[in-house]
Amino acid sequence: MGLIEDKLKKLGIHLEPPKPPVANYLGSKRIGDLLFVSGRKSELTGRVGKEVTEKQAKDAARDTIIIILSIIKSDIHDLDLIEGVIKLQGFIRSSKKFNRLPQVLDGASELIIELFGENGRHARTATGVAQLPYNATIQIDMILKLRSNK
Repeated sequence: MGLIEDKLKKLGIHLEPPKPPVANYLGSKRIGDLLFVSGRKSELTGRVGKEVTEKQAKDAARDTIIIILSIIKSDIHDLDLIEGVIKLQGFIRSSKKFNRLPQVLDGASELIIELFGENGRHARTATGVAQLPYNATIQIDMILKLRSNK
């Protein structure tokens, strides 16, 4: 078991096998030392500020990162190959009046930094949207730097 998987285990997090993509795309694609991870949605549905509380949405952002980590593990087989997290983009289905989008996305960022330390610190975008696939509350995609194959 690698370092990152050991940290996940200590946090009580088990990575389930990922669900296949719902349409014609890859879970992730490697170009050189970069890994582009497709957007994945939360299991939570509804709008933050209406049917969903900020706390529920923040937890859903964290849970969505766990889903993404399972995809990454399936695709590259070893989470310790992740050298750093470059960018995280979060789309948050929210009511027109809800504006604490960065605080919701902190649920994802905090777990990433807990797992990867300073290498997990990343650029980030938190965007409020009117709709997401299947009425999801959160959708996240990422760009990672992997250790060289050389």
